[in-house]
Amino acid sequence: MKILVSNIGSTSFKFRLFDIPACRMAGRSDGVEKELASGGADRIGDTGGVLAWATGDGEQTSQKRDFANHGQAVRFVLDALIESGLLASTGDLDAVAFKTIMGGDCRPVTFVDEDVLAKMEYFFPIAPAHNPPYVAAMRMFAEILDGTPLVAAFETGFHRTIPARRTHYAVPLEWFERYGIRRYGFHGASHRYIATRISQIAPQAKRIVSCHLGGSSSLCGIRDGKSVCTSMGLSPQSGVPQSTRAGDFDPFALKLLADRAGMDTPAALEALGSASGLAAISGTGGDMRDIRQAAENGDERAKLTIDMFVTAVRDYLGAFLVELAGADAIVFTGGIGQHNAWLRSAVCDGMDFAGIKLDEAKNESSDGECRVEADGSTSQIWVIPTNEELIVARQAAELLGEKQ
Repeated sequence: MKILVSNIGSTSFKFRLFDIPACRMAGRSDGVEKELASGGADRIGDTGGVLAWATGDGEQTSQKRDFANHGQAVRFVLDALIESGLLASTGDLDAVAFKTIMGGDCRPVTFVDEDVLAKMEYFFPIAPAHNPPYVAAMRMFAEILDGTPLVAAFETGFHRTIPARRTHYAVPLEWFERYGIRRYGFHGASHRYIATRISQIAPQAKRIVSCHLGGSSSLCGIRDGKSVCTSMGLSPQSGVPQSTRAGDFDPFALKLLADRAGMDTPAALEALGSASGLAAISGTGGDMRDIRQAAENGDERAKLTIDMFVTAVRDYLGAFLVELAGADAIVFTGGIGQHNAWLRSAVCDGMDFAGIKLDEAKNESSDGECRVEADGSTSQIWVIPTNEELIVARQAAELLGEKQ
């Protein structure tokens, strides 16, 4: 079955088209999954746009084209997939699936309907960069692909197994019962992929700390394939510092900003969500590559930014080691976690007491999926490229199987 996984940004539309074997509909994993194509359009709503995509066989195509809106970009991508022969028609799609962020008490994986959209709209205030464009995209796909099932795979779903002692805030219970204020956790597709992949390549590893470190970062403690703790809370703004998001922050600072700087709550929240994090401390755009280069050139703000990020990651790693009573495997994934040996070295520095010993030579020469722990380390240390879209496609296939 052919499933299109859609990733919507404010000015971009990225996609991956999968051919998922029918056995996935029954929850089995004995078939061969194939990625047929991947790519996307950028600079939507502006000039200088490019549609770039590649087939699973490695053939690459790039076209310069301006897209007035997301609807135009989606239509153009679908037409290109049909012209290439990867789709016979739009009716050849069995489903369009979305790696959605926040839906409260929605089923972890569900067909999109007005009730689901309404629940996503309810959480617009805490996921302003994610939920609004996804709701718009879902309505757009429903119009373009009349009758094709749309599937929402919520990032919070993997964390439904976290115990209540870790999901409740110490606030009036009514806030939870009436308004859904609790810790939800995010990056569920990535952490689920890590749990699934480790079960295949290191089945003896039952206690895992998954470190998804990138423009948006979170850690997750996993026991027997299930999430038991994670660093993000009610919103994707929480946890370790993000590229442009503050991470953990004392809410009473908002009162101080209001009284002393005359800053109202919406303005402060906007700053916390889009003008804070690694970007604010370093004075860069928030890309770790730029921050690392600046630090190597002696920039003190950049050095501080790196120290703060590493410290936050280590703080959560330490807490999760306590929760899991140790770790059989530490996994680094995401753009920063996968591609930066120095970061992995800094995070693991001095952790011999916990049985975590990095082999610096292996770490420096790592490429793709590999192990980088030293002899004598009681914890395996892995570098694993994540595949969130494949997880979403699998979940969509299984949901279609439930329907049948």
